[in-house]
Amino acid sequence: MVVVKTIRHLSKAVSEFYNITEQVHGIVEKSGIKNGFVAVITSHTTTGIMVNESLPCVEQDLSELMEKLVPLDEPYLHAHFLPTYGATSNNSQGHLKSALTGNHCLFPVIDGKIVCGGAQEIYLVEYDGPQARKVFVEVMGE
Repeated sequence: MVVVKTIRHLSKAVSEFYNITEQVHGIVEKSGIKNGFVAVITSHTTTGIMVNESLPCVEQDLSELMEKLVPLDEPYLHAHFLPTYGATSNNSQGHLKSALTGNHCLFPVIDGKIVCGGAQEIYLVEYDGPQARKVFVEVMGE
């Protein structure tokens, strides 16, 4: 059996960590699937899915690391007029940060619950907000 649900989020800042852990757990528990796995996938190229400890200091450290790795003031090639969009792109930084973070995570489901470490939280990470965002949660198994 496969159950797919969508988590929607309106980000409020250019960069933001949004904890979706409880929503994902709720979807798995309501799915009726006892054993299998759950995939959490963002549908955007300037967001990421990250699994980490949910502490403000960890979020701040990760934000600062991303800014050092992918600074805003670089001469990115993507920052030019895009005829297909009819506009100039200014979100190169978001695309690169998303590539570093990744766009999904996967957890086993055993006895109807996600199996994860005690400090593992699931984040939708915004790198190009504020925007309306969607995350797909797909629970597969029996």
